[in-house]
Amino acid sequence: MSQTIVIKIGTSSLTDPETGRLALATIATLVETLTRLKNMGHRVILVSSGAVGVGCARLGWTERPKKIAVKQAIAAVGQGRLIRLYDDLFANLQQAIAQVLLTRRDLVDRSSYLTVQDALNAMLELDVIPIVNENDTVAVDELKFGDNDTLSALVASLVNADWLILLTDVDRLYSADPRQNPDAKPIPLVSSSELFDLQVDAGSSGSQWGTGGMQTKLTAARIATNAGVRTVITQGTNPQNLLKIIAGEDIGTHFEAQPQADNSRKRWIAYGLLPQGKLYLDDGATKALLQQGKSLLAAGITKIEGDFVVNDGVELCTKNGQAIARGLVNYSSQEIAKIRGQHSKQITEILGYEGADTVIHRDNLAFLLGSPSNVGK
Repeated sequence: MSQTIVIKIGTSSLTDPETGRLALATIATLVETLTRLKNMGHRVILVSSGAVGVGCARLGWTERPKKIAVKQAIAAVGQGRLIRLYDDLFANLQQAIAQVLLTRRDLVDRSSYLTVQDALNAMLELDVIPIVNENDTVAVDELKFGDNDTLSALVASLVNADWLILLTDVDRLYSADPRQNPDAKPIPLVSSSELFDLQVDAGSSGSQWGTGGMQTKLTAARIATNAGVRTVITQGTNPQNLLKIIAGEDIGTHFEAQPQADNSRKRWIAYGLLPQGKLYLDDGATKALLQQGKSLLAAGITKIEGDFVVNDGVELCTKNGQAIARGLVNYSSQEIAKIRGQHSKQITEILGYEGADTVIHRDNLAFLLGSPSNVGK
């Protein structure tokens, strides 16, 4: 049966941890394995890190740059070299590829989000393997994914993937960093309910060339599984294991997908757009949203943060500050400041014009990871 598979490989797997030079044997095996998956009838997307590391090696740098402008320039050098290598290797196997460079801005706007979705699906229909990376050359801090683990999870959600497989520098998730703690215990399977309360010593980035670490992979697993995507963390230096994983072998750590996923639009609200402000809710409003599936009314809002306009995305928080949902507002921050805590029937009198009964309609509301309504949904 044909499946859609998103594979993410990190810089630590693509390059030598000391020099940053490309690990050619690993990359060649990865290319061969992805082509085999493609020839078996699967739809394959590769999310590949490595542009900055490769650029550093190309220019003779021995450590990752810290200045943003320098990092952007080096990423441009490395990305060209990286995609050329992929193209040469895939061409030897008569497999077409496409380069897709994304920034957070491309997924914030709904129309851009749908454009990216259509483009990726069109590539898959053309039997092309898209190779996706963050566009580090033009990305700015406030609109960065931050790591390709998050990007790969969003891509997997975008294309309704069956699998997200994160290739990294350890063979699976452990209770602690096995490189530092010999008593670390392997975790072969994480259920959908366990993932939100999972407590492990996730550590930091495994090498000076990478930007992620196990914590970002757990975040990616939460995003992907919430979108109905089964997620796996496994060793990147053995790409041939991808075939065994898809065949059902117990390799790496598997994260069970949520049995029922939100629709594409609500996934975009939850993870695609960036909130422009926050609304704090009283206990009654929190309960109405989480347990009763209600819309958000002005009466339940106790505090506002940020400056936003109609149809902007905002984050909804409990009175203690826990983020539980995101939604698209029917009123600006200035309007909500006037009507918060008031009954819906009073809105017209307060504002001097007729408006919506709800501040956020339930159709424009998406719950975040770990909120009570989202677990086991």
